[in-house]
Amino acid sequence: MSAPPPDPSPPASGLPSSEGNEPRIVEAADLVDEITDTSSLRVISRLQRNGHEAYLVGGCVRDLLVGLTPKDFDVATSARPRQVRRLFPRNSHIIGRRFRLVHIRFAGDTVIETATFRGEPAEATAEGDLLIREDNTFGTAIEDARRRDFTVNGLFLDPDSERILDWVGGLEDLDAGILRTIGDPEVRIPEDPVRILRAIKFATRLGFHIEDRTWRAMCDNAHELERSAPPRVLEEILRLLRSGTALGAFKKMRHCGVLKILLPDLDKHLGPHGDQSEADHKRAESFWRLLEALDSAVHDGYEPTTATSLALLYHDIAECEADPKTRRAKGDPPEWQKVTGEVLEHLIGNARLSRRDSSRARKIIFQQRTFSRPGGRRFRPQVFCLSEEFPEALELFRLRCEARGEGWDIYKAWEERYESASSADPEDIADEKKRSRRRRPRRKRKPKT
Repeated sequence: MSAPPPDPSPPASGLPSSEGNEPRIVEAADLVDEITDTSSLRVISRLQRNGHEAYLVGGCVRDLLVGLTPKDFDVATSARPRQVRRLFPRNSHIIGRRFRLVHIRFAGDTVIETATFRGEPAEATAEGDLLIREDNTFGTAIEDARRRDFTVNGLFLDPDSERILDWVGGLEDLDAGILRTIGDPEVRIPEDPVRILRAIKFATRLGFHIEDRTWRAMCDNAHELERSAPPRVLEEILRLLRSGTALGAFKKMRHCGVLKILLPDLDKHLGPHGDQSEADHKRAESFWRLLEALDSAVHDGYEPTTATSLALLYHDIAECEADPKTRRAKGDPPEWQKVTGEVLEHLIGNARLSRRDSSRARKIIFQQRTFSRPGGRRFRPQVFCLSEEFPEALELFRLRCEARGEGWDIYKAWEERYESASSADPEDIADEKKRSRRRRPRRKRKPKT
């Protein structure tokens, strides 16, 4: 995949030409009519009635403008966190340390994230170090707009006046299908390297071109992701896998060097860039087809769990590490169960993965061979089907069958066994478990003569 073609660049200042102290204002009565979340409107109304500025901001405004249904409606306000808390004393609480904001809860598990306008962050602790470690410097609406990551995410919508306020040129870039940072990308990307993953997510999800300077900054600063909080990075990777555009996202991650930094084992598994051997090409194509199958399933409503997502990323690596001919690690391959833990060890330590998710991911990978090669005499299919992680393992097997274009009859057979086991009499299952635990009597050895 080649780098995105250059798009119109901002002036030397790094700010879009339409940016200034006065916003571009666009009437948005039709857009307000499409807002289905009344809770966010109630939050804004109460804040405004009490003398505070308040707007819908970020992704919800962007999605409404491009015809998508927003998943969340976030609010930005001039009110400080404690002021917001006092206005919603029964259903709100302040969260965050690096970035303090208020979660306001409503019926039906609706949460409206309400953040105070941010100003310029405090200076970095070391000369030349742009990484933001704390972002609780409060400011004005204009400053807050300029502090956001990308121009298309810097739009403010006032439901009361039914107007969009644009201080950053986001409307122009939405019309042109361009994703660019607000300000100099060589500053904005190192400030928060996770913006690299967010740029990839938005570009693939919206079908936008990444502006040339922004793309170069992403490539040049990919290594800075090592300094970001591992759980936050893992969460962004999981969002990419669940986005329905995982194939395009992971190819962009590989092309700009992010995959090598965050998932080095996977990057190595896919082989070198450019000229590849036949074996490298085959491994890479197998993985890309698996992501393509995942995207198709997500479009049909499937949402992979964390454990299934990790198993999907590392299954093929485990298969290679279990084969003496393709193994990269030192020594002969251990048994299949140990290999599954071996390949996940690096990720578990670096991403601070929970024991539950890491254990389930190992079991999901381990069980893949059972689908094609069930065990011997003591193997009990019903007991296997009722193991806790079986549904996730079966989902991964289905995706692998779709990716390879083979094994579908085997998948359907296991699906029928699972349905049968789920409706079986509990006493029969208990008896089956007992039989599976019984040990065959050992044969007596003949005495040596």
